[in-house]
Amino acid sequence: MTDSLDKKSNFIDDKENFFPKHGKGVITIAYVRVDDNEPLEKSIKKFKRMVEKEGIIREWKKREYFEKPSTIENRKKKALQRKQMKKVRKMHSMKSY
Repeated sequence: MTDSLDKKSNFIDDKENFFPKHGKGVITIAYVRVDDNEPLEKSIKKFKRMVEKEGIIREWKKREYFEKPSTIENRKKKALQRKQMKKVRKMHSMKSY
């Protein structure tokens, strides 16, 4: 009985063991600590900002449906072309001054 109490997995003391392991890495969990005197609306705003900053919703939308590897490759190529064209336009506009 004492062996089961000594295991660290039963306790959540440090941040490393707080997040569960999953497949290729660690699942990130957004959480906000709420003080007793802090209004709930403020905590909700904090949580929304944290979720937006970590890109959780964007990632969820990206993984909502299966995307074929060829489609992913095409999307990345198009994004690279747009980036290069933007760079060319920027360089061209700087030369005209």
